[in-house]
Amino acid sequence: MAEGTAPTLAELIALRGTAQGRRPPGRGRHGVSGHALSPLRGRGMEYAESREYARGDDARHIDWRLTARSGKPHTKLFQAERERLTLIVADTAPSLYFGTRVRFKSVQAARAGAVAAWAAVRDGDRIAALRGSRSEAPVSPAAGPRGALRALDALVRWYAVTPADDAGLAVALDHAARVLRPGSRLVVLADPRSVAALPQRRWPALAQHNEVIVLLLTDPLEMQPPKALLPFAGRGHRVELDLANPAQRQRWRHEFGDPVEAALDRLPSSGVRVQTLSSEMRSDAWLPLLGRAQPRVA
Repeated sequence: MAEGTAPTLAELIALRGTAQGRRPPGRGRHGVSGHALSPLRGRGMEYAESREYARGDDARHIDWRLTARSGKPHTKLFQAERERLTLIVADTAPSLYFGTRVRFKSVQAARAGAVAAWAAVRDGDRIAALRGSRSEAPVSPAAGPRGALRALDALVRWYAVTPADDAGLAVALDHAARVLRPGSRLVVLADPRSVAALPQRRWPALAQHNEVIVLLLTDPLEMQPPKALLPFAGRGHRVELDLANPAQRQRWRHEFGDPVEAALDRLPSSGVRVQTLSSEMRSDAWLPLLGRAQPRVA
């Protein structure tokens, strides 16, 4: 497979060094400090460890497997989920698997997602990832390099070829709404036309309690087409577009340029940070968006 047409795990791992810039204000290297353990299970609690049962422990939290193995009663301890969640949402629309310079848009999406994952490791976040699928479960949240590598592995799979069961960005955001907790960071990797197909009302609810970043994946040919005869081949036939023709050029701008302009114009009013990321740009060019205040427009 030609270089730049499919992401590799090695190149995504190599991007770790690009996420070593400044830390968003108000957060330490490992998020909020402190790991106070509690025997109580509840919302926002995760399993920490097990110890021998002590008088007064809640019997509902007995670790039956460890009790059976050791012959002594043990109880589970839980700790508050203090790490922020970084959720990477991958649009897998067929239009992303294309490129004319440096790399496919799909490869740039995978690379940008890798940068987001490594930035999450830097900031002490838990990392999860998902795409628009009705059959594949999201990559469950995990912290540290382990969490990043699980997300990177998924990005490599999703952006190697167009998934046969792609259900669209709307389905992906439905999944995201169920995974997110208040205070999460959501990074959406999307084709501009996928964003344009969504109603504007989808975004305010996501951004109300979360940091939401949308990266619009573009290609130089889409945004700056030549004034020339442009041949395309596919599915056994050849098509030629005369982009020197004003009418054809206007149709091209409507197809590729208008969705980008609409997203850049509308999403900030919903509290969403948005930036275009061309296939020829540095994959970490969007990092300054992290932690930046995004004022809402009434």
